[in-house]
Amino acid sequence: MQQRWPERLWIVRHGESRGNVARDAAQAARSHRIETLDRDVDVPLSDRGEAQARALGRWFADQPGEERPDVVLASPYRRARQTAVLMGTPPADLIFDERLREKEFGILDRLTRYGIEAEHPQQAELRRALGKFYHRPPGGESWCDVILRLRSALDTISLHYGGARVLIVAHQVVVLCLRYLIEGMTEEQILAIDREGDVANCSVTAYAHDPSAGPRGGLVLQRYNFVAPLLEEGAPVTAEPDAPMAAR
Repeated sequence: MQQRWPERLWIVRHGESRGNVARDAAQAARSHRIETLDRDVDVPLSDRGEAQARALGRWFADQPGEERPDVVLASPYRRARQTAVLMGTPPADLIFDERLREKEFGILDRLTRYGIEAEHPQQAELRRALGKFYHRPPGGESWCDVILRLRSALDTISLHYGGARVLIVAHQVVVLCLRYLIEGMTEEQILAIDREGDVANCSVTAYAHDPSAGPRGGLVLQRYNFVAPLLEEGAPVTAEPDAPMAAR
């Protein structure tokens, strides 16, 4: 029987972006809005983010052949695309999948938690009542919506890349929602992991195929939020959320 899952799967959050930096500045100033000039899809990496991506690429390049990806999938957002390329993926070999894009925030886009409370108090209250897993801001997505599209993406990966070594470069919520799906978690379990801390920029979440995991084998977690490659290369470790804390 053909192997359903990749032999190895790495999920990497993009490097620090200029949006991450702008968000921190807005939160510190208690501003309502995050000042960026670009669409979220166009926000580039910061200088630190570029250094992080290069450091992670060097770490992968130093690994044995069986510990390096042969397929690279990425969110089409600029910060994810830049990360993958700076890690050493030739642009022609990079496979974009819009299902790996950032969670969409709708009317809460570019708002800090102060801005959400001030400009959309009903949404702030609704989110507190429903929780981030189920709350869908107008024009945006809940975590469940992200999970729905990621179910489809995992089916595609299983269909086309069974037995391959696959690297995914995406976003914080995508990393968490993929863990939820691959490991068969509950809402409470994945939110408990989320509360432990943000997914670090250019951190690695790694799975290996285990033939004994389930009737057709499965992926078993090896590492989560692994930042040793950055530390070894002397690159800064950052872990800013991609979006307003009240909306993430």
